[in-house]
Amino acid sequence: MSVSEIISATHTYALGLDKFDPKLALSAFAVDAVWDATPVGLAKYEGHEAILDFFERDAEQVKDQFHIITNHIVHFDSETTAHGTNYVFSEGHTNGGAAFKAIALNEDTYVHTDDGWKIASRVISPLTPPQMEGFEA
Repeated sequence: MSVSEIISATHTYALGLDKFDPKLALSAFAVDAVWDATPVGLAKYEGHEAILDFFERDAEQVKDQFHIITNHIVHFDSETTAHGTNYVFSEGHTNGGAAFKAIALNEDTYVHTDDGWKIASRVISPLTPPQMEGFEA
């Protein structure tokens, strides 16, 4: 059991988004993962194909962005499952000039796979009112 591997998965997700590399971002997730940002006004995606589709649309629409993920708390439920939280601060601009910003809480579950620890589910909830007008991905 490795907290550092779980934290690395969350950072890989952010790096993939910020480098406009959807496959790198997706590599942080289990094949049957759920990514749910309905609490911040986006959608819920289930499985690699749907999550990759969203990450690709994001990469096409966004001009610049960054994600800072911090304050990780991880609890191991077994040798192969865990859950935890972390904070995310994201800001950027779309190709159309709209600005967006979100300060949110990621509530995650994790699973240990043959490829190491992966995010099994992520629910993104706002900590401050999100500014998502013009973000259509």
